[in-house]
Amino acid sequence: MSFNEFNLHPLVASGVAAAGYTTPTPIQASAIPPVLRGRDVMGLAQTGTGKTAAFMLPILHRLMQGGRRHVRALIVAPTRELAEQIHESAGALGRKTGVQSATVYGGVGYSPQVVKLKRGVEIVVACPGRLLDHVSQGTIDLSRVEVLVLDEADHMFDMGFLPDIRRILALLPHRQQTLLFSATMPDEIRNLANDALNNPVVIDVGHSEAAVTVSHALYPVPQHLKTSLLLELLRHTDADSVLIFTRTKHRTRRLSDQLAKAGHKVAALQGDLSQGRRQASMNGFRDGTYQILVATDIAARGIDVSQISHVINYDIPNTTDAYIHRIGRTGRAAQTGDAYTFVTPDDSVMVRDIEKVLGSRIERRMISGFDYSVSAPPAQTTKTGQSRRPTPAVLIQKHMEKTMRVNPRKGPATSVKSLRGNRQRKTGGS
Repeated sequence: MSFNEFNLHPLVASGVAAAGYTTPTPIQASAIPPVLRGRDVMGLAQTGTGKTAAFMLPILHRLMQGGRRHVRALIVAPTRELAEQIHESAGALGRKTGVQSATVYGGVGYSPQVVKLKRGVEIVVACPGRLLDHVSQGTIDLSRVEVLVLDEADHMFDMGFLPDIRRILALLPHRQQTLLFSATMPDEIRNLANDALNNPVVIDVGHSEAAVTVSHALYPVPQHLKTSLLLELLRHTDADSVLIFTRTKHRTRRLSDQLAKAGHKVAALQGDLSQGRRQASMNGFRDGTYQILVATDIAARGIDVSQISHVINYDIPNTTDAYIHRIGRTGRAAQTGDAYTFVTPDDSVMVRDIEKVLGSRIERRMISGFDYSVSAPPAQTTKTGQSRRPTPAVLIQKHMEKTMRVNPRKGPATSVKSLRGNRQRKTGGS
C-alpha cells in the first residue's frame, strides 16, 4: 500500500511526500487507520519500526480542523533525545500545515520553554518531570488536550516515571483519544493501559522478535581484554557508523576516551552530560562528524540515525528485551546491519536466553592474530596494604604493545573505514 490510501489532509500528505516516505511500515499500516478513526491504540513495537509517524500523521491530520494556538496534542516521552526526535518529526511532516510544536524537558533553561508556550502551540512533546513543573507553575494549559500519546511506556516505567504518568492522566480527564506505545508489556504497563485506554485497538508488530535484517555474532573474550579486542575488531571492520553499548556511565566515559586516544572519531552519550553536550554528540553522530558513539541503554533512547551499520555490545545487556532494543538500532528501514556482542564466561546464561529468543545459535567468532592468552596483571599493593590492580589504561597499553606492535610514544593508528552512500531510507522513518 501507499500513504495515499490513508486519505490524509493534502497539506499533511505533502509533508509525507517531501520527507521521502513511500511505503508505510507495518506499524504505520496497522495503526494509522484506527488512530484516524479516533480509536485508542496500544501499539507493541520496537524502536526503528516507524511508530513516530504512525501517531504523528493522524495527529497532524486532526489538527487541520479546529482551533489553533492552544495545546491540543500532548506526547510524553522518557528522554530528552526522544522528545527532540518526535518534535523534529512534527516539524518535518507538518512543514506545510502551520501546526506548531514545542519540547518541554529538564536539563535546559525554563524561560525559553515558557516563551514558546505563551506564543501558542498545538503539540507539546514533554518529559514527565518538567511537564509537571510547568503545570505547577501555571505556565502550560492542558485543559483542551484532545490526544495523549505515551511513547516508550516500558522505558518510562524503568526510569521510575509511572507515578508522574498517573498524575498527568489525572490532569487530562476530558481527552478524547489516548495512544500508548511500548516495546514490552510488563504487568505495570498492562495495568496502566487498562486504566488509560478505552477499548483500545491492540497492534503487535513482533515486539519480541529481532529484525531479520540484522546479523548476529558473539566474540568470547576475557573481561580485561575487551577494549583491546574492540580496537582490533574496529581495525578489521568496514563500518559506516558504530553504536557501542556499555553497562555504566563510568565505562562509557572511559571507553570513549580510550577510543579517542586510539585515533577514532568518537562521542559519548550518558546521563551526566549537559543537554548541550548530549545534543552535540547526537548531532555529530548523525551528520558523520563522529563515526562511533558510546552510550548506555538509557542515554541511547531516542537515537534516530538511519544508517547505523554496526551495534557492538561491549557489555552484554541484562535482559533479552534490552538486547532486542539495542540491536534494533541497526538494520532499520529494510537496511542490513551487524550486531556484535562481547561475552565472558559469566555471560553464558544470558547468551542462552538470547539464542532462545532468536530461535537459533549465534555464531562465535575469533579474530585471527589476537592474543587471547594474555593474563590480567597481578594486583598491586598500596602503602595502606590494600590490593590494587593497574589502571585499565595501563592494561590496555601493555596488551596493545604486545599484540598490535604499537609504538607507545605514538599510540595506535586505527580507523573505521567509511562506506557511506550505499544505504538509502525507503520507508516511513522512525
